[in-house]
Amino acid sequence: MVVRSLAGALLALTMSALVMLARPAAAAPFVYCSEASPEGFNASLFIANTTFDASSRNVFNRLVEFERGSTKLRPALAESWTISPDGRVYTFKLRPGVAFQTTKTFTPSRPFNADDVLYTFLRQWDPNHRDHRLSGGSYEYFNSMDMPKLITAIDKLDDLTVRFTLSQPEAPFLADLAMDFASIFSAEYADAMYAAGTPEKIDQEPVGTGPFQLVGYQKDAVIRYKAHPGYWEGKAALDPLIFAITPDAAVAYAKLKTSECQLIPYPNQADLPAMQRDPDLVVTSQEGLNVAYLAFNTQKKPFDDVRVRRALDLAIDRDAIIAAVYLGAGRKAKNPIPPTLWSYNDAIVDTPYDPAAAKRLLAEAGYPQGFETDIWALPVKRPYAPDSRRTAEMIQADWAKVGVRAVIVSYELGELLKRTKAGEHQTMLFGWTGDNGDPDNFLYTLLGCEAAKDGANRARWCDARFDALVTQAKRTSDVGERTRLYEEAQVVFKQETPWVTIAHSVVSTAMRRNVENYRIDPLGGHLFYGVDLAR
Repeated sequence: MVVRSLAGALLALTMSALVMLARPAAAAPFVYCSEASPEGFNASLFIANTTFDASSRNVFNRLVEFERGSTKLRPALAESWTISPDGRVYTFKLRPGVAFQTTKTFTPSRPFNADDVLYTFLRQWDPNHRDHRLSGGSYEYFNSMDMPKLITAIDKLDDLTVRFTLSQPEAPFLADLAMDFASIFSAEYADAMYAAGTPEKIDQEPVGTGPFQLVGYQKDAVIRYKAHPGYWEGKAALDPLIFAITPDAAVAYAKLKTSECQLIPYPNQADLPAMQRDPDLVVTSQEGLNVAYLAFNTQKKPFDDVRVRRALDLAIDRDAIIAAVYLGAGRKAKNPIPPTLWSYNDAIVDTPYDPAAAKRLLAEAGYPQGFETDIWALPVKRPYAPDSRRTAEMIQADWAKVGVRAVIVSYELGELLKRTKAGEHQTMLFGWTGDNGDPDNFLYTLLGCEAAKDGANRARWCDARFDALVTQAKRTSDVGERTRLYEEAQVVFKQETPWVTIAHSVVSTAMRRNVENYRIDPLGGHLFYGVDLAR
C-alpha cells in the first residue's frame, strides 16, 4: 500500500513537471532606465521628451507618424490623405477597425473613428470646448505653432473621414501632425470619465491606440506597461515594458552592467570607452538634430538691451564648455538650428570669445561694474545637455570675469519648466531636439512671437523682422524660397542675440547585447515597438 502510494506520488510529480515544462516561460521584462519622471501622460500639455517617451511615443498613435529611426512620414491612424491645390484643405481617410486599449476602468465599445480626432484637436483649439481647461489647459506646442489661428475648421465628413481647413497654406502642417501634441485620444473614454466625475483621469491614466498601455506609475520610481493585445500593427514583442526612473547616469550604467536595465539613454561621455569594450554591451551614436543654448529673458532688464546680450555672448568660452562638458561629442553652435538641417546658414560668422569686448559693451550699456543675475539649469541630462549644472558653473565663472555675478537656480524638471514658462528666470540653459525635421520647428516654435506669448519661446523674444521671415517661410512650399527666408532669419537672430548658442551634440544610447532592432530616433524619442530581446 505504501509502495503504491509513493509510486502514485512520483507519477503525479512527474506529470506536474511535464505540464510546467509545456507552458511557455513568462516573458522577461524589458527595463528602460528613464532619466526622469514624466510631467504627465498627455503630451499636448507638455514639451519634455521624457514625457513624450512615457506617453505619446509608446501609448498613443497619430494620424501620420515618422518611420522609426527617420524623419520620413508614413500613414498611421490615417490610411491616406489629400491636400487641396491651394494648400489649405487636408482631408484624411481614417484606418478602420483600430482598437483602443482596455483598462480596469474603461472598456471601449467601438473602434477608433473621426469623433476621436475631433475630440483631440477641438480640446486644444476651441476655448469653449468642455475639456479645454482640463489639467491646466496649457497647450504649449499647439500655441507655439499658432495653430489656433492657422486652423479655421475641423470637420467630420463621416465616421472615417476628417477634414482640416487652414487660414493659409502651411508647408510643415503634415509633419506637425506627426508630432507628440497630436496624439489621438478616445472621445468615448473622455465622456466616460467626465460622467464619472473624474475627467482628469484621461490625462493621468491614458487610453490610446498605441502598442503599449499603462499599467501603473509610481512617481520618481517606476512606470509599468503591458503590450496592447489588440494593437493594429500586431502585438509588441516586449511584454511587459518597464521604465525604471534613474536620474543618475552612473547608477543607470551600473544597472545596465548587471542587466537590471536593458537600455539607458544619455550615458556619461566619460563612460563610453568602457562601455564599448564590454562584450555584453552595445553603444550606438549619431549626430543629434539638436541645439543647446542659453536664453536671455528679453522682457526683463537688462536683457531687453541687445548690447548686454551680445556682451554676455562674447564673455562665454564655448570651446572650453565643449571640451569639459561634451568631451568631444559635440560641436560649437553658431546658429539656432543644427548644421544637419536644411537651410542652415553656414555663411554666418560665429561669436568669438572676447572678454575685453564684452566689458566695453557692458560699459556702453551702462553697466561698467556689471550686475547680478541668475542662470537656471536643467536638473536632468538631455541629449543636448550632458551636464547642465557644469555648463552653468563654467558660464558663471566666465561672466564673473566681466563683472556679472550669477547665481545658479534649479528645480525638479516639471517645476522648472512651469516656472520658466511663466518667465520667472532671467537666463536659462535649455535646448531642443527637432520634432519633425523642419526648420520651422526650431525657428518659429522656439523664437516666433506667438511662442513668446504662451509657448516654448523661453527668451520671450519677439522681433518683427524675424517673425515676418519665419512666418512667410511657412506659407510657401517652395523649398528654395523657404531656405532663403530661413537663412535671412538666422542673420537677424545673430544680430539680436536672444540666445547664446552653445552646442550641437552627438546622441548615444547604451544597451545589452541581446537587445534587437533598437534604432536611435533622430527626433529624440525612445520607441520600443519593433524592439525585441534575443531569447
